[in-house]
Parts: sequence; C-alpha cells; structure tokens
Amino acid sequence: MTKNYIELLTDASQKNIDEWLARYPYEKRRSALLPALHVAQDQNGGYLTDNLLQAVADYIDVPKIYAYEAATFYSMFELKPVGRNKVYVCNSVCCMLRGSDDIIEQLKAKLNINLGETTPDGKITLKEVECLAACGGAPAMMVNKTYHENLTSEKIDEILQGLE
Repeated sequence: MTKNYIELLTDASQKNIDEWLARYPYEKRRSALLPALHVAQDQNGGYLTDNLLQAVADYIDVPKIYAYEAATFYSMFELKPVGRNKVYVCNSVCCMLRGSDDIIEQLKAKLNINLGETTPDGKITLKEVECLAACGGAPAMMVNKTYHENLTSEKIDEILQGLE
C-alpha cells in the first residue's frame, strides 16, 4: 500500500492549489505546478521536503519527477531549511556591471555568512541568483518576495535593519 502524501498539504494549501488548478483544463494541470510548489513551500516554513514534492505531484496528478525537476531548477525553491528571511542577490551581467559583487561582499561581511548559508539565529539565508528580471534597476536583490533595486551600501543596511 502506498502512503497518501496529499494529507501533508493543509486544507488551506489544497484550497489555494485548487484555485490555480481551476485556471487550466485537466490536460494542462501541470501548468499549476510552480504555484503549487510555492504554496507547499510557504506552508512548510520556506522549504520543500521530498514528501511535500510527492504530495504536490499527487495532488495535481503529475509524476513526482516534474515536481522535483522544477524544485531543483528554479532558485526560488529551497530543499533544505532556510532562514525566516531569504535574501537573493542578482548576479546577471547588468547587476554585476553595476556592483552586485560589492553588494554580495557587503552582505557576507555584515551577516558573517557565505552564499547559501543561514545566520546562526535563523534570521537570514543569503543566496546569489542568476537573474531577478530587474535589469533596469540593477543592482537588485529580492528579500522574501519584495524587490529592492538600485542598491547602495546605505540601502542594504536599511533593508537589513528592517528585517524581523
């Protein structure tokens, strides 16, 4: 007998995923995969477990490999516990040319962690991402789900001070 992984999704998560599924015909339900993964990740404190990947796949009726491929391809998904705040710094060419390397170094020094690490108090996880699609406001970073553009050293300090 196989385990019913769907039960890992809360009623609220299932309702949210149902809203996404309603946008697509049954044969295109894979289109709801990315939002469904976001829902499951948010439900679980910011990261996806193997069982949650299976639950999402089961719930939207797609092979688990589809959920795994999406979760490992896109940098917005986490497969291990992360801090309460996720800080993603863009390293695309536009951002790099406008100082993202300096921004990353400032964040590493200020937080006393390296890329991919979380502060000892669990407050912040720092990651470098390929592109945030904010070239016009380079250098850019995303904190949780909020974009910050035209970053300066002063703006970085202000943003960090505002985090819980």
